[in-house]
Amino acid sequence: MTVQRQWQWQMVRFALVGAVNTGTYYGCYLLLLTWLPYIAAHAVAFALSMTGSFFLNAYFTYRTRPTWRKFLLFPLTNAANFVITTAGVYLLVGIGGYSDRWSPLAAAAAAIPITFALSRAIMLRPDRKPEPDPRSAPDSRSQPNPRPGPVPEPAPAGPRPSPPSGGSSGGRR
Repeated sequence: MTVQRQWQWQMVRFALVGAVNTGTYYGCYLLLLTWLPYIAAHAVAFALSMTGSFFLNAYFTYRTRPTWRKFLLFPLTNAANFVITTAGVYLLVGIGGYSDRWSPLAAAAAAIPITFALSRAIMLRPDRKPEPDPRSAPDSRSQPNPRPGPVPEPAPAGPRPSPPSGGSSGGRR
């Protein structure tokens, strides 16, 4: 599969997860609203749906292993989405004069490519720098000799030969 094709399928899966996430949020919100004030219901439903979205994006969209680091960075995608959709709604309704009923949907659609790119960067980024493969590390025996001239032979293992015996040391006295 080409890289472009892979990105396209990831974006389709990302949008599907977004739809499931929206339904999860809304269902949790309505259920919690029977016991909690609306702000508390919103906060809990938001946290639950964001957690579900993280795992769905990890396993389904990007097919990667979820980690604590990714989990802690994932809310940045929601923050980006909030900023983009808020700005979009303001531009469409406040400046453009479009319907306040449908503008949030258009702003949310406009945010998808940006939040997709951000979530992709978070979810597919390695948790740490890859360690070098010891098999590909340079071997000191394969390094060039830093001194010019012939490479000395290693000394043989075993006992060292004794010096020749004789009466004369061969030197001056």
